[in-house]
Amino acid sequence: MLSLQEVEAAAPAVYAAMPPTAQYPWPLLARRTGCEVWVKHENHTPIGAFKVRGGLVYLDRLKRDRPGLPGVVSATRGNHGQSIALAAGRAGVPAIIVVPLGNSVEKNAAMRAFGAELVEAGHDFDAARDVARALAEERGLLMVPSFHRDLVCGVATYALEFFRSAPPLDTIYVPIGLGSGICGVIAMRDALSPSTRVVGVVSTEAPAYALSFAAGKVVPTNSADTMADGMAVRGPDAEALEVILKGADRMVQVSDTEIAAAMRFYYEDTHQLAEGAGAAALAALMQERERMAGKRVGLVLSGGNIDRPLYLRLLGDG
Repeated sequence: MLSLQEVEAAAPAVYAAMPPTAQYPWPLLARRTGCEVWVKHENHTPIGAFKVRGGLVYLDRLKRDRPGLPGVVSATRGNHGQSIALAAGRAGVPAIIVVPLGNSVEKNAAMRAFGAELVEAGHDFDAARDVARALAEERGLLMVPSFHRDLVCGVATYALEFFRSAPPLDTIYVPIGLGSGICGVIAMRDALSPSTRVVGVVSTEAPAYALSFAAGKVVPTNSADTMADGMAVRGPDAEALEVILKGADRMVQVSDTEIAAAMRFYYEDTHQLAEGAGAAALAALMQERERMAGKRVGLVLSGGNIDRPLYLRLLGDG
């Protein structure tokens, strides 16, 4: 588990590239949900997602520890890849990012714009990760995982900001991909706000972490077919699951329909753009609004990267 001192020591690497993001209480969300709602706006980073923090810390330490490294390679559905691309560019390290076939056009364009070489291969994230590992071995590059202590240390800085800037929270809802975000939240909750309950949110179409949480061990699934690509993971990380089992209060599964509704609610009530994973925490709160009535709740709006045609369709569906 990360300590407060570790995260505070990592923070300068993050703030060299971006300022802290805002957290606001939104009155229309409060009216909709029946509770006081504070939103942490990780859609307001240089890549439009919380992942940038982890990449900045990881590459900063990697550059110092291995100054002659020829390059890195990683797999992503988008936000992790943008993070590594941006951070690698700042560190002067070449980066190859592998994405699955049919990946977000706009996220792909952003990764290329940050300077990464993009490789499209595999039918989903897990298959793309296999291709990335093969490329790393073939070209003598370092494989950057999607879950690593330095990545968690970086993304934990948003939780540090949240717990220090918002009033005491009864509960905080956190979307789960491979788990860096919720692990960072749990670490900072333990350090700064022990009474706050942490709730993990997954897609009903990618329920591996919920199944694993219920079983107390890693339970992979055969598919992860959700439009919330930030949560489309088949195989949980064992290290992340260990932290979640110890520190999370419960898991909530939300459908694509519920996520799409939450995206519309964010637009209507806050005029914020939320991608699928970014809206998942609000979808979970809507599902549990009777349970949360009258309480003070935190939501992590983890990102706002969604292709325009899909977003227009989802807004219109409402």
